[in-house]
Amino acid sequence: MFKHLFKMIWNKKKQNSLLIVEILLSFMVIFAVFTFALNSYSNYAKPMGFNYNRVWAISYNHTLDTNNPDSVTLVYQTLLRNLKSLPLVVDAGYASSNIPFSNNHMTTAVSNKGLSVDRVNNFFMDDAYPNIMGVKMLTGRWYNKADAASKSKIIVINKSLKEKLFGKADAVGKSIGDEVKNRQKIIGVIDDIKTDGDYQSPTCGLYNRHDTASYKWMGKIMVKVTPEANATFEGKIYKLMAGTLKNSNIEIEHLDNKLTAYNKFTLVPLIILSIVAAFLIINVALGIFGVLWYNINKRRGEIGLRRAVGAPGAAVSVQLVSEAMILATLSLIIGSFFAVQFPLLNVFDLPASVYLVAMLLSILFIYLLVLVCSLYPGRQAAAIYPAVALHEE
Repeated sequence: MFKHLFKMIWNKKKQNSLLIVEILLSFMVIFAVFTFALNSYSNYAKPMGFNYNRVWAISYNHTLDTNNPDSVTLVYQTLLRNLKSLPLVVDAGYASSNIPFSNNHMTTAVSNKGLSVDRVNNFFMDDAYPNIMGVKMLTGRWYNKADAASKSKIIVINKSLKEKLFGKADAVGKSIGDEVKNRQKIIGVIDDIKTDGDYQSPTCGLYNRHDTASYKWMGKIMVKVTPEANATFEGKIYKLMAGTLKNSNIEIEHLDNKLTAYNKFTLVPLIILSIVAAFLIINVALGIFGVLWYNINKRRGEIGLRRAVGAPGAAVSVQLVSEAMILATLSLIIGSFFAVQFPLLNVFDLPASVYLVAMLLSILFIYLLVLVCSLYPGRQAAAIYPAVALHEE
């Protein structure tokens, strides 16, 4: 039977080639949608790694009239003490501009014994960061005031960077950097945190302790507040900031609100891709339906003859559905060849399991689509009476 069906498809290869191309394109687009969706869901299922609730980010710009280092340090340290003294503030600390959900990235390359890791997020924080963000120390410790007098360069890294540089070995006490003058000693490893929203995977991170020279460019203060903090208290913080930093642009943002906005921004490509895929699927469905309907009208004599020699209506219906499924199979073989290159070549640095599951779901989706679109024309073919068809011929 299949040999007969292949022969019929081959005899009409020009008519079927366009349909094969349409199904192939649909498969590739659906594969992209499923890959994006599965990767986003996989990242969403991972823990955030920190507690962003009731954390406020205060943005400001450096507007002090003096450039004297001691005066600048005194102003910013006094400002931080005043913030911490407010009754509803749990803790506060300075941070670089690449805070969570800010879409701001500072990256660097890290190397160790010939092994290099590119695009490592480079953060500058102070001693209060773990208490503000609720990050988890896996091994070692975080910075403290005594580190200000440390003669050696010290650093804290996250779990992802530790695994890439040292694998399963302990990283605390070891140094990174190929040049002697740039060697940095690791004093702690923290758990991964998702700074780019729910739908992005954690990336390698390097956490530096800021020094007094950093006050001129830090530009952010992270504040952990109690549940009682409201808009009125936010106004008090704004007045304190504005009174200390004259003519500065002060903005107070809540990290939970920034996360919601960032997630929406992240999902925009998936939504656009889904809309494109939906239009393409509709086009393919109409194409399959139209081609099969056209074939029925062109082959009424053939169908009538088969019915006249005793073929049941179900057999005629199965033949047309089988032809459509074989066309889909030919398209999926070609599409699977291209799709399997993504995990083999490690395109976009995604897990191979995401590509393989997306490919499987795409194949099932295309088969289901073709089956649904071919069932009704198949039933119409089965309902053709032999006498009527032969009479028309």
